[in-house]
Amino acid sequence: AYLTRTRDLKTLTVRDVMEDAVCTVSPQAKGSAIAHIVGEQHVGSVPVVEEDRTLVGLVSEFDLLRVMDEGKDLGQLVATDIMTRDVVTVTEEMPVKEVVHLLQERHLIRVPVIKGKTLVGMVARQDIVFGYVRATASYMP
Repeated sequence: AYLTRTRDLKTLTVRDVMEDAVCTVSPQAKGSAIAHIVGEQHVGSVPVVEEDRTLVGLVSEFDLLRVMDEGKDLGQLVATDIMTRDVVTVTEEMPVKEVVHLLQERHLIRVPVIKGKTLVGMVARQDIVFGYVRATASYMP
């Protein structure tokens, strides 16, 4: 359930607005399978995680386009060949206001949410906008 009481943007945390049902892939996932997920699920990036959900990378649309532009076959590559390893992350406790600044400064659309090194969700600009509307509305139709 989303927020049940009116709140100010200053008090919203990532936990309040993040998506915890995140599609992930293993480091050995084929590039073609990742491209299929991006297209079918309408997501801009897919976290790469170990079996214990430790985040090891992220494959974005940009990463896929870069590899395709280089003339490489996505069917012959795995996530570790394609992924960004130095991933910008946030925590559940981080204030949304800080995430807004991070997304703006780094020109990002979404970032993984971690607890320690474990992936627990994703938060996107759209989640923050929708969370803000829900948090500050006197009612939602």
